[in-house]
Amino acid sequence: MRHPDAPAPGELLGAHYEHCFGCGGAQPHGLHLEARAGEGVKVTAEFTVRPVHQGAPGLAHGGVLATALDETLGSLNWLLRTIAVTGRLETDFRRPVPVGTVLHLEAEVTAVAGRKIYCTATGRIGGPDGPLAVRADALFVEVKVDHFIDNGRPEEIRAAMSDPDQIRRARAFEVNP
Repeated sequence: MRHPDAPAPGELLGAHYEHCFGCGGAQPHGLHLEARAGEGVKVTAEFTVRPVHQGAPGLAHGGVLATALDETLGSLNWLLRTIAVTGRLETDFRRPVPVGTVLHLEAEVTAVAGRKIYCTATGRIGGPDGPLAVRADALFVEVKVDHFIDNGRPEEIRAAMSDPDQIRRARAFEVNP
Protein backbone atom coordinates (compact mmCIF):
# COMPACT_ATOMS: atom_id res chain seq x y z
CA MET A 1 0.00 0.00 0.00
CA ARG A 2 2.91 2.41 0.59
CA HIS A 3 3.46 4.51 -2.52
CA PRO A 4 6.87 3.94 -4.16
CA ASP A 5 7.56 7.69 -4.02
CA ALA A 6 6.58 8.03 -0.35
CA PRO A 7 9.02 9.72 2.03
CA ALA A 8 11.62 7.33 3.45
CA PRO A 9 11.25 5.92 6.98
CA GLY A 10 12.47 8.48 9.51
CA GLU A 11 11.90 11.43 7.16
CA LEU A 12 10.13 14.47 8.62
CA LEU A 13 6.88 14.99 6.72
CA GLY A 14 6.43 18.70 7.34
CA ALA A 15 3.29 20.80 7.40
CA HIS A 16 0.76 20.36 4.61
CA TYR A 17 -0.35 23.98 5.13
CA GLU A 18 1.44 26.62 7.22
CA HIS A 19 -1.81 27.84 8.83
CA CYS A 20 -3.14 24.37 9.78
CA PHE A 21 -4.06 24.24 13.47
CA GLY A 22 -2.58 20.73 13.73
CA CYS A 23 0.73 20.97 11.90
CA GLY A 24 1.24 24.55 10.75
CA GLY A 25 4.00 26.66 12.20
CA ALA A 26 2.07 29.90 11.63
CA GLN A 27 -0.57 29.07 14.25
CA PRO A 28 0.62 30.49 17.60
CA HIS A 29 -1.73 28.28 19.63
CA GLY A 30 -1.65 25.33 17.25
CA LEU A 31 -0.33 21.88 18.01
CA HIS A 32 2.80 22.26 15.84
CA LEU A 33 2.70 18.51 15.33
CA GLU A 34 5.66 17.10 13.41
CA ALA A 35 5.12 13.67 11.92
CA ARG A 36 7.79 11.30 10.63
CA ALA A 37 7.42 8.51 8.11
CA GLY A 38 7.65 5.07 9.65
CA GLU A 39 8.06 1.61 8.19
CA GLY A 40 5.27 0.32 5.97
CA VAL A 41 2.30 2.67 6.11
CA LYS A 42 2.96 4.08 9.59
CA VAL A 43 3.83 7.50 10.95
CA THR A 44 4.97 8.72 14.35
CA ALA A 45 4.68 12.16 15.91
CA GLU A 46 5.12 13.97 19.20
CA PHE A 47 2.88 16.60 20.71
CA THR A 48 3.72 18.62 23.82
CA VAL A 49 0.61 19.68 25.73
CA ARG A 50 0.94 23.38 26.55
CA PRO A 51 -1.21 25.49 28.90
CA VAL A 52 -3.17 26.85 25.89
CA HIS A 53 -4.32 23.26 25.19
CA GLN A 54 -5.94 22.60 28.57
CA GLY A 55 -9.59 21.90 29.30
CA ALA A 56 -9.84 21.02 32.97
CA PRO A 57 -7.20 22.79 35.09
CA GLY A 58 -3.82 21.28 34.30
CA LEU A 59 -5.16 18.69 31.84
CA ALA A 60 -5.31 18.53 28.05
CA HIS A 61 -8.68 19.28 26.48
CA GLY A 62 -10.19 16.13 24.95
CA GLY A 63 -10.89 17.92 21.67
CA VAL A 64 -7.24 18.92 21.41
CA LEU A 65 -6.20 15.29 21.96
CA ALA A 66 -8.66 14.20 19.26
CA THR A 67 -7.15 16.83 16.97
CA ALA A 68 -3.63 15.49 17.62
CA LEU A 69 -4.82 11.98 16.70
CA ASP A 70 -6.64 13.29 13.60
CA GLU A 71 -3.57 15.21 12.44
CA THR A 72 -1.34 12.18 12.91
CA LEU A 73 -3.81 9.98 11.03
CA GLY A 74 -3.99 12.56 8.24
CA SER A 75 -0.21 12.44 7.90
CA LEU A 76 -0.56 8.90 6.60
CA ASN A 77 -1.69 10.43 3.31
CA TRP A 78 1.93 11.45 2.65
CA LEU A 79 2.82 7.74 2.51
CA LEU A 80 -0.09 6.90 0.22
CA ARG A 81 0.57 10.00 -1.92
CA THR A 82 -3.09 10.93 -1.91
CA ILE A 83 -5.29 13.78 -0.75
CA ALA A 84 -7.91 12.64 1.77
CA VAL A 85 -10.11 14.16 4.46
CA THR A 86 -11.49 12.79 7.70
CA GLY A 87 -14.82 11.04 7.18
CA ARG A 88 -15.12 9.54 10.67
CA LEU A 89 -13.01 9.72 13.82
CA GLU A 90 -13.83 7.56 16.82
CA THR A 91 -11.73 8.43 19.86
CA ASP A 92 -11.28 6.60 23.16
CA PHE A 93 -9.86 8.51 26.11
CA ARG A 94 -8.08 6.09 28.46
CA ARG A 95 -6.37 8.40 30.96
CA PRO A 96 -5.93 12.12 31.64
CA VAL A 97 -3.03 13.86 29.90
CA PRO A 98 -1.41 16.56 32.07
CA VAL A 99 -0.16 19.89 30.72
CA GLY A 100 3.56 19.56 30.04
CA THR A 101 3.21 15.98 28.84
CA VAL A 102 4.89 14.85 25.65
CA LEU A 103 2.36 12.63 23.92
CA HIS A 104 3.92 10.07 21.55
CA LEU A 105 1.59 9.33 18.66
CA GLU A 106 1.66 6.47 16.18
CA ALA A 107 -0.73 5.86 13.30
CA GLU A 108 -1.05 3.23 10.61
CA VAL A 109 -3.24 2.39 7.66
CA THR A 110 -5.14 -0.84 8.23
CA ALA A 111 -7.00 -1.09 4.89
CA VAL A 112 -7.79 0.75 1.68
CA ALA A 113 -10.99 0.14 -0.30
CA GLY A 114 -11.52 2.40 -3.29
CA ARG A 115 -11.54 5.99 -1.99
CA LYS A 116 -11.80 4.84 1.66
CA ILE A 117 -8.71 4.68 3.86
CA TYR A 118 -9.11 2.93 7.23
CA CYS A 119 -6.55 3.69 9.91
CA THR A 120 -5.85 3.61 13.62
CA ALA A 121 -3.73 5.66 16.03
CA THR A 122 -2.54 5.67 19.63
CA GLY A 123 -1.18 8.33 21.97
CA ARG A 124 1.14 7.30 24.80
CA ILE A 125 2.39 9.41 27.68
CA GLY A 126 6.13 10.05 27.97
CA GLY A 127 7.37 7.70 25.25
CA PRO A 128 6.48 5.09 22.65
CA ASP A 129 6.14 2.45 25.38
CA GLY A 130 4.44 4.74 27.91
CA PRO A 131 0.92 4.29 29.22
CA LEU A 132 -1.85 4.45 26.63
CA ALA A 133 -3.76 7.72 27.03
CA VAL A 134 -5.84 8.00 23.84
CA ARG A 135 -6.59 5.94 20.76
CA ALA A 136 -8.64 6.40 17.63
CA ASP A 137 -10.01 4.58 14.63
CA ALA A 138 -10.69 6.63 11.54
CA LEU A 139 -12.01 6.59 8.02
CA PHE A 140 -10.47 9.02 5.56
CA VAL A 141 -11.96 9.63 2.13
CA GLU A 142 -9.84 10.47 -0.90
CA VAL A 143 -10.76 13.78 -2.56
CA LYS A 144 -9.47 15.91 -5.43
CA VAL A 145 -7.86 19.29 -4.73
CA ASP A 146 -11.13 20.84 -6.03
CA HIS A 147 -12.70 19.87 -2.68
CA PHE A 148 -10.67 22.63 -1.02
CA ILE A 149 -11.08 25.13 -3.87
CA ASP A 150 -14.87 24.67 -3.91
CA ASN A 151 -15.34 24.75 -0.12
CA GLY A 152 -12.54 26.94 1.27
CA ARG A 153 -12.41 30.71 1.64
CA PRO A 154 -11.39 32.11 -1.76
CA GLU A 155 -8.80 34.60 -0.46
CA GLU A 156 -6.99 31.92 1.56
CA ILE A 157 -7.17 29.41 -1.29
CA ARG A 158 -5.62 32.00 -3.64
CA ALA A 159 -2.86 32.74 -1.12
CA ALA A 160 -2.08 29.06 -0.63
CA MET A 161 -2.12 28.37 -4.36
CA SER A 162 0.31 31.25 -5.02
CA ASP A 163 2.76 29.88 -2.43
CA PRO A 164 5.47 27.92 -4.34
CA ASP A 165 5.86 25.41 -1.48
CA GLN A 166 2.10 24.81 -1.37
CA ILE A 167 1.97 24.29 -5.14
CA ARG A 168 4.88 21.83 -4.91
CA ARG A 169 3.05 19.86 -2.18
CA ALA A 170 -0.22 19.78 -4.15
CA ARG A 171 1.56 18.60 -7.30
CA ALA A 172 3.37 15.89 -5.35
CA PHE A 173 0.00 14.19 -4.85
CA GLU A 174 -1.33 14.54 -8.40
CA VAL A 175 -1.68 11.10 -9.91
CA ASN A 176 -2.81 12.31 -13.34
CA PRO A 177 -1.46 15.88 -13.75
